[in-house]
Amino acid sequence: MANTKSAEKAARQAEKHRARNIALRSRMRTAVRSVTAAISGGSKETATASYKAAVPVIDTLVNKQIIHRNKAARHKSRLAARIRAMQ
Repeated sequence: MANTKSAEKAARQAEKHRARNIALRSRMRTAVRSVTAAISGGSKETATASYKAAVPVIDTLVNKQIIHRNKAARHKSRLAARIRAMQ
């Protein structure tokens, strides 16, 4: 338990930030999952559309410093490569 008023406030803020970060990370995972599902579905147009929707979501987490920029680049690169490899 926090000993000072400032430590109590910091603990409250940390809980809020944690909840927000979890929600944003979940949104990113859902976007990546939708692209993966579209790729496995076989439609290149659908996969491209879902990829274009997922990229801003991933980039937002980088700007908010929730995920590292290299991780975001890795996700985007691998998804794009899988879309390019589609017939």
